[in-house]
Amino acid sequence: MEKNFEIKIEPTSNSSIIKFEANYFLTQHTSYEFENIDHAKNSPLAQQLFYLPFVKRVFIAQNFVAIDKFDIVEWDDVQDEVAEQIKEYLNSGQPVVNETTSSKKVPITIYAESTPNPAVLKFVANKKLVTSGHEFKSIDDTKNSPLAEKLFHFPFVKEVYIDENYISINKYDMAEWNDITLEIREFLREYLEQGKEVLSANATVSKSTVEKQAEADFEKLDDTSKEIVNIIEEYIKPAVASDGGNILFDSYDPKSKGVKVILQGACSGCPSSTFTLKNGIENMLKEMLKDKVEFVEAING
Repeated sequence: MEKNFEIKIEPTSNSSIIKFEANYFLTQHTSYEFENIDHAKNSPLAQQLFYLPFVKRVFIAQNFVAIDKFDIVEWDDVQDEVAEQIKEYLNSGQPVVNETTSSKKVPITIYAESTPNPAVLKFVANKKLVTSGHEFKSIDDTKNSPLAEKLFHFPFVKEVYIDENYISINKYDMAEWNDITLEIREFLREYLEQGKEVLSANATVSKSTVEKQAEADFEKLDDTSKEIVNIIEEYIKPAVASDGGNILFDSYDPKSKGVKVILQGACSGCPSSTFTLKNGIENMLKEMLKDKVEFVEAING
């Protein structure tokens, strides 16, 4: 399927540098830094960007282009035009970087990390794998993820959740982690080192469609629900992600003052999820929203 690139502008801690994030990967686990147009001879995109007089340096990473500018302009005045130029270039189908087949494989490291859910282990990579979370409850869900499909070939794999730089695997009781962790780690390391697809283009398109729908749905929410969503996104999601899971807002009932959420990854079916909901998420929402929230429940917890 043909990729339809979109670009999101992201500021950085350095006011001279702006990141232009793409919804697809641009390179195969490799990052590049170009100091000038001569240095960028193997990147047609970077060379084109250097024709802009304010461009000082260009960085190309897995899913973004970052530009360091001279002080002759302000980013507010030019960032939209630069984003559009990058988008048009990517959608033209021209190469971002001419990566030679003779270049050596990028070493991938994978380490296993425990989660609050004893049935779930989090396998963390030293490279970004995806740009947003994807959950696979069975092999039937994996038509757009070659990696998840391969993982379900292991008989002990029950569910798979992939996000940013990690993969959470939920296992059946038939196997102990001590017996299978090394096997999964080695499989993931070899798979990623070979540059194989984690997600297909279809997955990114469908995820993009879901996210656009979510934005539209957000605008239809009442003010309290919007506040809850913002608190979940800013304060709760990062903590949940560190445990190998994800949390999504489902609904808010102003009469009962109840909040319903959906748990994914390591959090789904976790024995300690009730404790987390009551003593973490519920307390935070009660504190931040005062008398608007009385309880939180997971509709799949």
